[in-house]
Amino acid sequence: MGHVSASPVLTTLTLALFLQLPMATDPADGGVAAAPSRAPSSDLSGASDAELRERLRQALDLLARHEAELEALRRPSEPAPAPAAPPAPEPPTPSHWYERLNIRGYTQVRVNLPGAVYNDKAINEQADKSMGGGGGFLIRRARVILFGDVHPRVSVYFQPDFASAIDDQLGVSILRDWYADVFLDAQKEFRFRVGQSKVPYGFENMQSSQNRLPLDRNDALNSAVKDERDLGVFFYWAPAHIRARFKHLVDSGLKGSGDYGVVAVGAYNGQTANRLDLNKFPHVIGRVTWPFAVGSQFFELGGGGYWGQATVKVGKHPDGTDIVSMRTSNTFRDARAFITAVWYPKPFGFQFEYTVGVGPQLGLGDQRYVLDDRLLYGGYAQLMYKVDDVLGAVALTPYVRGTMYDGGKKFVTNSPYYQVREVEAGVELQVNRSLELVLAYLVTDRTNDKTYRSEYGHWTRLQVQVSY
Repeated sequence: MGHVSASPVLTTLTLALFLQLPMATDPADGGVAAAPSRAPSSDLSGASDAELRERLRQALDLLARHEAELEALRRPSEPAPAPAAPPAPEPPTPSHWYERLNIRGYTQVRVNLPGAVYNDKAINEQADKSMGGGGGFLIRRARVILFGDVHPRVSVYFQPDFASAIDDQLGVSILRDWYADVFLDAQKEFRFRVGQSKVPYGFENMQSSQNRLPLDRNDALNSAVKDERDLGVFFYWAPAHIRARFKHLVDSGLKGSGDYGVVAVGAYNGQTANRLDLNKFPHVIGRVTWPFAVGSQFFELGGGGYWGQATVKVGKHPDGTDIVSMRTSNTFRDARAFITAVWYPKPFGFQFEYTVGVGPQLGLGDQRYVLDDRLLYGGYAQLMYKVDDVLGAVALTPYVRGTMYDGGKKFVTNSPYYQVREVEAGVELQVNRSLELVLAYLVTDRTNDKTYRSEYGHWTRLQVQVSY
């Protein structure tokens, strides 16, 4: 019998039963008992109205119970609720130091575009080696960085570069950074940095090339520390909220320099990166900087200096004349001071640095063959404007920078006198967090590293940067 016909039949049987057979209720069963309370009788003629009403009520109650039971049978059985999923286990704490290391890096590829006024002798050996000659493509930097906390009080940072140059050979792998930070407190406000790392001199020297707008660093401050690095020990201090601010100025795309402390002091070899000390007299350095919050804007003011002795490699002048050194050991005073002012681009920005000091340098005129410690000075000023969310890109930042420098370069043979006058205008397009494009036009008038003569040239360059 199907579900549809069961209900009318049951209703008829139930009514017939109760009209003929009175039933007793069983309180313990909660319903109507199956046993009759008295002998069955088919005669209802002698029943009173009260008895008839009571029987009818009992029949309707039983009918309602049966209807509810049938309805429950008609419904599909509901599945039992699934047990609650156990909470996800926390990732295990790495047990080995190398499991706590992270990896990142970036690559810069440049090309000189046609249409510029090329000058084969307008070279910059300190920076872009595609300038001069035929130009062409150049892998300017290919960095892979390994870093991490190997202990609650110790972090490490390793960075080789696979796009360095030795003489005319490009694509040479060389060490850039290899150091450990040893923290003296749980808040990591006080630390010693031991190994080869950036020397805390200036702002643009500390700023990563991954973040810098102009394609090359300025000669004035960069001539203090070629490749920005040396082997030594540095002490850094910065309160926790300022360390967080340094991080924000980089992560937000505001072209910050990174966290090199509010106060930095240290000692280092003084012969620049990957070179031994040649005079057993270390350089000592100090730097103070503070990034102020001015409303929604940031302004950083800093300064510092170093003092030491630099030993210069001496050879012949390019015209074949012997160089006369005023120091028998070719070791000269090397001391400088600098000042920095940065108004971060939100959206307008301004950046200024200037240095003055004394260092080894060939003279001018009748002193052009005489090597002595002489006055040096120079700096740069840069304007920039940052526009966010341009045509789906992260940011568009046009800039212009003027650079000047008068002084020697101690890491070049004979430390020749340099005069540099440059203007670079460009625009950086940050397509996304992993891809940046920079188009720059450079007008330069600088001393040639090999002839010691001034050379003039124009360059239009495109750089593609991939970060990973």
